Amino acid sequence: MADTNKQYDEVVAQCRDLFVLKMSDYGPSWRIEQPKTITDQIFINAKRIRTIMLNGEAKVDDDIYSEFIGIVNYGVIGLIQLEHGFSDTIDMSSEQAVELYDKYIAETKNLMMAKNTDYGEAWRDMRTSSYVDFILTKVQRTKSIENNAGKTLVSEGIAANYQDMINYAVFALIRHNEGSEM
Repeated sequence: MADTNKQYDEVVAQCRDLFVLKMSDYGPSWRIEQPKTITDQIFINAKRIRTIMLNGEAKVDDDIYSEFIGIVNYGVIGLIQLEHGFSDTIDMSSEQAVELYDKYIAETKNLMMAKNTDYGEAWRDMRTSSYVDFILTKVQRTKSIENNAGKTLVSEGIAANYQDMINYAVFALIRHNEGSEM
């Protein structure tokens, strides 16, 4: 698991770097978005990945790799919005947003490491298209929970779904860096 730990950190560092750069450009402007809007943004990213994979081409320059980075970063934003709520104004600094990013990534990585032990790194033998399918499934589950005012009877909540989306996107990025096709 040492490789997974290191690879996870390397991929997340790329995602974090982009997050920090976007904080320089716009600040945490996403603070005004409701969590359900973040869910829809993740849906857009995952749907675009699936469409490109099925069609074999992209009409816009952003590649699949960038879309997976977007899923990681929007997943973290979703976790922030869940805990802190949305605001009518930008009510935190870019530095605070980055601190929260680091907090939620650490929690999400810890979850992945625990599951990875239980599942024996099964993700390494999966296809990228399966990660996309799982992310899209998690998006649909999240939308259902959101439509039920965040209540579940026996299922994991929204935060757990966001964490799973982040981790599937990280797996895809790791596999790409290892030379797997997207």
